[in-house]
Amino acid sequence: MERGADGENDPDEELTAVAVSLRGVDPGGSRTASVLRQTLDQLYDGVRTGRYRWDQLQKTEKTHCGTLVEINMQREFGFKDGKKLDFNIAGFEVDCKYSQDDGRWMIPPEAHGEICMVLWANDNESAWKMGVVRALPQLLSGGMNRDSKTTLNAAGREAVCWIFRHGRLAENTLLHLPEDTVDQIMGSNSGAERVRRLFLLVQQRPIRREIVATVAQQVDYMKRVRDNGGARGTLKPEGIIIPGHYSTHQAIAAALNVPVPGKGEFVSVRVCPAQPGDAHVAEIDGSLWRVAADDDSVVPAPMLPKR
Repeated sequence: MERGADGENDPDEELTAVAVSLRGVDPGGSRTASVLRQTLDQLYDGVRTGRYRWDQLQKTEKTHCGTLVEINMQREFGFKDGKKLDFNIAGFEVDCKYSQDDGRWMIPPEAHGEICMVLWANDNESAWKMGVVRALPQLLSGGMNRDSKTTLNAAGREAVCWIFRHGRLAENTLLHLPEDTVDQIMGSNSGAERVRRLFLLVQQRPIRREIVATVAQQVDYMKRVRDNGGARGTLKPEGIIIPGHYSTHQAIAAALNVPVPGKGEFVSVRVCPAQPGDAHVAEIDGSLWRVAADDDSVVPAPMLPKR
C-alpha cells in the first residue's frame, strides 16, 4: 500500500500492519459479516416492531447505525480504545467509519491524515465490504458538512486497501420475498399463525431465527416453531418438516438435498414417503422420505429427532 504523502511514494507500513492484523483476526470475514448482520437486525428490532427494511427506520436510527457498528466491532474483536480515534489496532490509531452508501464515509477533522477502517453493508444486495485507507488531504473531497466532516474523493476511494471487497451478508429473507408473499405472512393478528405461514410459504430456503422473531413479534418467538402448538406441529398434517441446526436435523436436510440450516437457522420442506430407487432419501422416525413434488399427495410428516 502506498502512502503518497507530499509527493513521496513510500509504503505505508502502519496501514499495512493494521490490514494484516484485521485479516489475522478474521481470515474468512465471518466475524465481521456477523457483526454487520447483527447491527442491522438490532436497528430493525423486529421482535418489537416487525420492521425488516432500512427505509422503515427513523432518521435518528439510521444516523446511529455507525455508532452501533463501532460498538459491536469492538465488542466482537476486543480492539483497544484509541487515545485520539476509535481503536488501537496493531499499535496504531484507527477510526471506524460505516456508511450505508458505498464510498460515502464521513471523515471527521481529527481523522485527517490518520488510518480509517471503512465498512459498508447493503441488505438489498446481501453484500458488505471492509477496507482501510489513510485519510490524506489529497484523498479527501473539498466540501464539508455542518460538523466539518468530509468524504473520500475518487482518488481516495481508489486508494482503499480492501480486506474484504465481496463479502456476503446473511440474507434478510423477508426483504427478498415477493411483496404479496410478505403480505400473506404478516396479514394475521396471531404471531403463531404468522410463523406458520412463514414456514408454509417459504420452503427449501434458510430462515434465520431473527426472521422468525420479526414475524412472531413475541418474546417467546421460538415457541412458535416447536412441535407443541408451534409451526412444526401445525404443519405436520401438510407433510412439512422444519429441520433446525441440530446435527441430526442437518444430516436429514443434507440427505434430502435441501439447504442445510446453519446455527440459528431453519429450513421448511414438504416430504413424502420414498420409493425404491428414489434419490436423496432420508430416514426420519424409522422410515424413508424424500422431498415431495408438487403433484405428490399430501401425507402427514414424520416426527423429527428431538436433538
